[in-house]
Amino acid sequence: MDVENGKSSGRSEMKQPLIQHINPKHESKRKGLLKVVLLSTFVAVLGSYEFGSCMGYSAPVQAAITEDLHLSIAEFSVFGSILNVGAMIGAITSGRIADFVGRKGAMRVSSAFSITGWIAIYFSQGALLLDIGRFLCGYGIGIFAFVVPIYVAEIAPKDLRGGLATLNQLMIVIGGSVSFLAGTVLPWRLLALTGIIPCLIQLVGLVFIPESPRWLAKVGYEKEFYNALRRLHGDNDDDISHEANEIQDYLQTLRHQSKASMLDLFQRKYMHSIIIGVGLMMFQQFGGINGVGFYASQTFTSAGFSSGKIGIIAFACIQVSSTGTFLGCFIAATAFLMKEHNLLQQWTPLFVLCGLLIFEGSFAVGMGAVPWVLMSEIFPINVKGVAGSLVNLEHWFGAWAVSYTFNFLMDWSPPGVCAASVVFVAKVVPETKGRTLEEIQASINS
Repeated sequence: MDVENGKSSGRSEMKQPLIQHINPKHESKRKGLLKVVLLSTFVAVLGSYEFGSCMGYSAPVQAAITEDLHLSIAEFSVFGSILNVGAMIGAITSGRIADFVGRKGAMRVSSAFSITGWIAIYFSQGALLLDIGRFLCGYGIGIFAFVVPIYVAEIAPKDLRGGLATLNQLMIVIGGSVSFLAGTVLPWRLLALTGIIPCLIQLVGLVFIPESPRWLAKVGYEKEFYNALRRLHGDNDDDISHEANEIQDYLQTLRHQSKASMLDLFQRKYMHSIIIGVGLMMFQQFGGINGVGFYASQTFTSAGFSSGKIGIIAFACIQVSSTGTFLGCFIAATAFLMKEHNLLQQWTPLFVLCGLLIFEGSFAVGMGAVPWVLMSEIFPINVKGVAGSLVNLEHWFGAWAVSYTFNFLMDWSPPGVCAASVVFVAKVVPETKGRTLEEIQASINS
């Protein structure tokens, strides 16, 4: 031990008993840094909660809005699906916005659009303002869908990144669940106002959390880059030097490459990442998740429930657990087939309920979460903006297509799509656990 300098060499530390490595001050500092990471993640995933609130809003209020505003089925269908149109436009611009104003700036833009949208829905007296509000909410969550997982992946230590990134999907399904449940007891206008709450909390919280260090390094804010790393991963240069050097070296390599455009994504070196991102989003959406969610109340009523509320409540509660999207689709489809042929009709409502709950729960912990986590990991930072916009656009186009043509898809084969996704993941998608973002991207895009 060097008493004068108050430091010990790495070699002498290795000779000390293991118990002496547990320095109370170091442990306290580590916990303090972890609190900053957790707080930053919580503020970010409030955007995911808002995402879920928007997605879950239409199902429980369909009857009330249709009656109060005298909407036709076609008009309400436009209201339900225009969220995805707004999200598609948000997806196109999300990468550029996040690259231009930063990850925190993009979340501020998203919150502002979402708040404006909810206020428009609250004051609507007809279909026009109702649709404008829904469109603005869609634009907001189109940006949230891209920037939240990106921000979380870029601030999280590699040993925590996977767990923290899955909070994105968890908050989406919690937001949707709360919206489902609240919609069974609250008037539709009041339910719209509850969608503003997470945005307001996020706007306040963004003041207190650091910007993504990787974005700061990319745009040349060196002082802010080191300050953000210290707040997140260490309070002095020794704690963050290795990570800082790794990020800077990686960015230095990327600076020799020209600024990426959408066409550049189809170069051979990026194709593996694009195939993974687009493929996962395609399988995620064409399994039928948005059709199931948007028309849950109508589906339960068609199955024979006297009211859709019982199914909606169970549907909301199950979103955070379970397995088997294929099994869920198969059970629901079999139940409707039996009803069509007058077989065991008294069991049809129960089978449909079980099938949809199994489907939704399985989606929440599998294909719902994994594509967003991988999207935040697989693209190099020089193409992350345009690549994220492309994948996000594909996601929302799929969501719109499924919600608009849900009844036709149910006559097709959602179980087949779910089964195909299993093969795709097994053959194409890499393992990213325990690797830095730079290591993942170098291995995929080499």
